[in-house]
Order: sequence, then structure tokens, then C-alpha cells
Amino acid sequence: MLKSTAQSTDSEKRVQLISSGSIMNETLAAADILLADFAIESNIWSATSLTELRRDGMATERWNMLHPEEEPRKSYIEQLMAPHSGPVVVATDYMKIVGDQIRPYLPERKFISLGTDGFGRSDTREALRELFEVDRHFIVIAALKLLADDNIIPRTEVQRAIQLYGIVPEKVAPAEVN
Repeated sequence: MLKSTAQSTDSEKRVQLISSGSIMNETLAAADILLADFAIESNIWSATSLTELRRDGMATERWNMLHPEEEPRKSYIEQLMAPHSGPVVVATDYMKIVGDQIRPYLPERKFISLGTDGFGRSDTREALRELFEVDRHFIVIAALKLLADDNIIPRTEVQRAIQLYGIVPEKVAPAEVN
């Protein structure tokens, strides 16, 4: 269900990148950028079904609710992520809510879901991902923002990335494009 390139070593400057489907290439590119430009390591996770991870989480919640005297169980994703530190960025070619399905099962993590909310018209997949802010550069910015929120890196690093990749913060949010 979830496969990883995760290494057993953990540094403080590490993020967990989860993606599904064809956007994996953008996630891999983002990991390369994070390492080359910011010295941040990434564990890369391929989620074959975020919905199945949600179902497992719901089943775990139900079991824990109905067995109050038993040792609480952990969801599959909680078990997988437990040995790996760092915030989580989920990137999909679907709406953000698809990635958000697993947020409740990683309650101790800073978390950003990137997806294609809104109405887009583009001639290429790359242009569409840029419009929806889910390409490699936005994956990098999301990861940096979460690390800054945890006081692992200075906020100036997020701003540096925004400038380095030519991101226009004042552009219309993708979900507001009609």
C-alpha cells in the first residue's frame, strides 16, 4: 500500500514526501532540489491508495473505540512513519482532500496536502501542475514551510525558495480561479 525509499538514518532536517501516481516524478525532483539547494533529506513514499490508508485508519479508530480496555492499535501509516522523523507533504494530481484523508492518522506531524483544487486550463501537465501549485517547486516550498514551522530552518529559507523559483505569492489561488 505504501512503499518507501526511506533510509533508517534520521536527521533533524528531513521531510516525508508522499505521492501517488504520475506526480511521483515531481516528488522525486523535489527531493533532489531539497537536498541540492537546502541540504534537506527526504524520505519518499509511494502511496498506491490514500483511500485504503484512510479505510485502515478508520478501522483502527473503530477497533480502539470498541476495545477500550485493550492496548490501542496504531494505523498502518502511523506504524510506517513512526521510525521516520519530519513533517509530511502529500502531493497528488487529485483534489487536496484526497491527501487530507490520511491527516488524522498522523496527528503528531506537521502536514500539507497539495492537489489540483479549482478549475484549470493548461496545454501541458507541467503547466497545469504549476497553476495548481503542486509541481516540484511547490512541494519544496511546502516542505520548507513545515520545517520552518517546527523551527528546524529559518523562515528566510522559505522566502529564498519562493524567489529562487519565481513564485508569485499574490497570484490568484487556484481554488479561486473560475
